[in-house]
Amino acid sequence: MANVVVIGAQWGDEGKGKITDLLSRSADVVVRYQGGVNAGHTVVVKDRTFKLHLIPSGILYPETECIIGSGTVIDPQVLIDEFDQLEAFNVPLENLKIAQTAHVTMPYHRLIDQASEERRGSHKIGTTKRGIGPTYADKSERTGIRILDLMDSDGLRDTLQWTIPYKNDILQRLYDLPPLDANEVADRYLQYADRLRPHVVDASLRINDAVRSRRNILFEGAQGTLLDLDHGTYPYVTSSNPVAGGACVGAGVGPTIIDRVIGVAKAYTTRVGEGPFPTETIDGIGEVLGSRGAEFGTTTGRARRCGWFDAVIGRYAVRINGMDCLAITKLDVLDTLEEIKVCVAYEIDGVRTTDFPSNARQFARCKPVYETLPGWKTSTEECRELDDLPTQALDYLKFLAELMEVPIAIVSLGAGRHQTIIVEDPIHGPKRALLDANGTPLEGSAS
Repeated sequence: MANVVVIGAQWGDEGKGKITDLLSRSADVVVRYQGGVNAGHTVVVKDRTFKLHLIPSGILYPETECIIGSGTVIDPQVLIDEFDQLEAFNVPLENLKIAQTAHVTMPYHRLIDQASEERRGSHKIGTTKRGIGPTYADKSERTGIRILDLMDSDGLRDTLQWTIPYKNDILQRLYDLPPLDANEVADRYLQYADRLRPHVVDASLRINDAVRSRRNILFEGAQGTLLDLDHGTYPYVTSSNPVAGGACVGAGVGPTIIDRVIGVAKAYTTRVGEGPFPTETIDGIGEVLGSRGAEFGTTTGRARRCGWFDAVIGRYAVRINGMDCLAITKLDVLDTLEEIKVCVAYEIDGVRTTDFPSNARQFARCKPVYETLPGWKTSTEECRELDDLPTQALDYLKFLAELMEVPIAIVSLGAGRHQTIIVEDPIHGPKRALLDANGTPLEGSAS
């Protein structure tokens, strides 16, 4: 039995959906613990592509129970659209459960998010404009609406008779937008409630029952470490805590039940939206990475900014999350390059450092210090074992493992489930050999 947290080790979009999907085959329960429809993951199974925002990708395994935890914020219309998408492919939803204490994204949240971001002008954060920040703000203000409120028709109508006029004042006076009708909003959300009702549970109780039953539990975070509200590149962050510690709060479990933390990082680095990005490349290399990696956001369709692998933020992610193994994704995107750069340190005002700065203005002045490695100039897409990789590709992975000071457990070489080298299953242990923190294969580690 193992309880494992999967987190993003960069700015999100690292390929957590695929890794979660792969690990879900060994998990009895998958829990999404934070974020909302501002997150998206794409999973390719044979000739089918699933784009999910709220439902854990473990739903594609019929025996796996999937729980949307109380730390998430739920847009019911998007969730129901995902129901429809999955049911169209005959994916059963009986094992999907929704925390009754999860907060609900309402129409005014989206409107305020969109208007607020536009008003920021050149100071915009780069939100997805899906209402996530305002939903979490209402949660903190204790004026939010939870899933359990949708289950109470009279209670919801009574709450909205106060909430909607208050939000209309903001919409009309601050943003010059038309008001919402409380009855219309209530009618629409009560229709959503009828569809969601069979799935609503006390999620914390259900998860802790699974712990007591010694079932394997996979905790899935959205976004990435550098977008964490407390530990990311503030203010260009999300409104929740994607880091591993957020799993306990968002799922309603104690930290003593977590056995392992696996971080997911691309073989290069990407970022969506605003904010400093030291290794961003604006030359032809960035275009190659973006094109070969299909770097467009699942949620917004925005092109992702691309750059070389940044080991400074990588080491920071290892520390913040207590990470003990790593999945490297999209290694195949580098297949055509003559040489590959890796950021090993920063220079800030002429001073070299290997530590991540918390100050956004200081971070914006960081200049990357690179080491250059030779490329392998051959396809890795068909590789299924470490020994199949070109020597230079294996050397690159060893170099990253040494810099990050954490073992590499999984290497992804494409979107398909089969395009993966599983060095170690973080739930069940080593398959054959493990790259240690120095990048050295431990030949005796096979189980």
